[in-house]
Amino acid sequence: MKTLLIVYHSTTGATAQMAEAAAAGAKNIERTDGEPEVRVRLLHAAAAGPADVLAADAYIFATPEYLAAIAGLMKDFFDRSYYGVLDQINGRRYATIICAGSDGTNAARQVERIANGWRLEAVAAPLITCTHAQTPEQILAPKHLSARELERGAELGATIAAGLALGAF
Repeated sequence: MKTLLIVYHSTTGATAQMAEAAAAGAKNIERTDGEPEVRVRLLHAAAAGPADVLAADAYIFATPEYLAAIAGLMKDFFDRSYYGVLDQINGRRYATIICAGSDGTNAARQVERIANGWRLEAVAAPLITCTHAQTPEQILAPKHLSARELERGAELGATIAAGLALGAF
């Protein structure tokens, strides 16, 4: 059975909601006997490391954007994992989920540069969810994403799981 690893960090809940939606969407890809086609591992960035990356066949990296960059704990995950898997995961597929107050593109570019170094192949454009939080109070407040945003996350997870199940990657 192929494995999809979803690594995420979330402070206010938006990124966690998107990661969970992606995991749920991936788990919905089932065989005819109702069993899942793909094993889904959802790990917080602080708990994930090189062994988890090596054991997976595809990835979703989900992070909030802070000050036009990925979250520090996601950077820590990449720092701890990078050299331990270099040249061992070439060609595996990945996607990115970014939750941002207004933009998200710099964080997406940062993940893309790391993935390029690992020689991963993107299966989709970065999925950027914009919360429009602009004041300190809005930025720090717990987030509750719309059903449509969560559906986008579920679709991304399902797409990657279906690709793995079909052997497309």
